[in-house]
Amino acid sequence: MSDDYEDILKDSLEFLGGKPVIDDEVIKYGPLVLTVAPKHGKANTLLADHLFSPSIFLAERIERGLFADCQGKTVLELGAGAALPSLLLSTVSNPPKLVVVTDHPDEVIFSNLRNNVTKNQNVVNSSCILTCCGYEWGADVTPLLQLLSVNGTTHTGFDVLILSDLLHFDSFHDQLVKSMTSSLKRSPDSRVHIAAGVYTKPDVCDSFLAKSTEAGLQFEEIHTNPAERWKGTLIVGGLDSEDLATRKAACRYWVGRYANV
Repeated sequence: MSDDYEDILKDSLEFLGGKPVIDDEVIKYGPLVLTVAPKHGKANTLLADHLFSPSIFLAERIERGLFADCQGKTVLELGAGAALPSLLLSTVSNPPKLVVVTDHPDEVIFSNLRNNVTKNQNVVNSSCILTCCGYEWGADVTPLLQLLSVNGTTHTGFDVLILSDLLHFDSFHDQLVKSMTSSLKRSPDSRVHIAAGVYTKPDVCDSFLAKSTEAGLQFEEIHTNPAERWKGTLIVGGLDSEDLATRKAACRYWVGRYANV
């Protein structure tokens, strides 16, 4: 990686005006109660021990109905960490039919993800199936695609992918692009939602988008007004609307699709 763990945290703090990223043991967002992984081992090096701003950015868009229409569709989140966007998506009134959240199979990281999925099942919409799977970027996606099989019907990919704050891992871009294109259904309606903190250097973001374009995807960056207030209505523990607006302003966001399908 071009930035190690300390550099990314330092940069994120600078862009947030010195305010800390969220590393509370318990994070409450509306009906969800989440935890981040313990601060040791791969949870440190893969930054799974914090909740960074892009997850909060995506959560607000989901609250406001600005995310893609996911009703009855299948959703996969890669490198989910605490899995805020995916879990929130499973609770909405018109949810996907299946939400699969994944992260590195390291036991410390995955056990926290599994616990988040398990303890929030009581608030998941009854029309949605929420599950999790350990997955390392670049590995065979067959185990993930098998989760799509219903009544013997084989599905070739997920309708919607979520990548929240993953682009700073620039040495893993090739693996991430491979996983993305191998798991996204080849359909004109398929979408990839990517959010990154502005602390991720522009050339790193550009490199990932270039590699994704070479792999057959095209992206549109969705720009938001940095001065826009926080418009979510759910209560977020430990953060007021000003804190949330600051974090929202510290994000970039792209929506991708296949270029030729």
